[in-house]
Amino acid sequence: MRQTLMQFPAKNVLSLTLFALLLSCLQDQARAGEVLAVTPGIDAGTSQLVVVVADSWQSHRGRLQCFERRGKSAWRPVLDRPATVLLGRKGLAWGRGLFVGKGARIKREGDGCSPAGVFRIGKIYGEGRRLPEGASYPYIRVTRRDAWVDDPENPFYNRHVRIPEGKPLPVWFEKQRMRLGDPAYHWLIEIRHNSDPPIPGLGSAIFFHTRRGENRPTAGCTAMTRDHLERVIAFLRAPANPLYVLLPAGEYKRYAGAWGLPDFP
Repeated sequence: MRQTLMQFPAKNVLSLTLFALLLSCLQDQARAGEVLAVTPGIDAGTSQLVVVVADSWQSHRGRLQCFERRGKSAWRPVLDRPATVLLGRKGLAWGRGLFVGKGARIKREGDGCSPAGVFRIGKIYGEGRRLPEGASYPYIRVTRRDAWVDDPENPFYNRHVRIPEGKPLPVWFEKQRMRLGDPAYHWLIEIRHNSDPPIPGLGSAIFFHTRRGENRPTAGCTAMTRDHLERVIAFLRAPANPLYVLLPAGEYKRYAGAWGLPDFP
């Protein structure tokens, strides 16, 4: 026979109450975008990092360095010196990735912020027949039937879509197509923010790409000179499970030890 709540022993009622409170807290954290780290830190399966550190949450500029390691050895910088990158015009806000710290600035669609945190690096998309010399990484050459959807109302939100040949293009396609012929998007390296799975409204279409000018920030991507972008492309190797780390300097110092990040003054 099924018991009513009044028939439960007092300790069981207390347990249910505590469980309900815990569930409510977890739901509040999820709504606020406070996603806990999946692992205690970067595990030995990752041997490549692309790291960008900005001066503050409001900065739209940062310094980029690539790091690699063997096994559990120390991280070693790869570039002779850090490269300057441009970030979102409104600075940074916590994104949805592998590791996310706590704070009030949460990435939203169209907010002009670059997502902060630790993220997987996805595929490379581009117009070239092949990647630059020396590169070896999963690559998709975009066509006139490729789109990346940034409309939260679209069921393909924050996903790459290719409409098969012979099928009519959907009415939404023109505004979502991957901008062929734009030099800034000749190469796109996917930053897997809000990707597993995408949650509508928490931000989409976040990439590394070529900058449009020395002082022109982005809508949320990480932009740099094409030369530096191609160095990053040549650096990446899929078996190394590369990750992208983007943090303000203060947060980098705060989380570096717990997340296993390299020294980056």
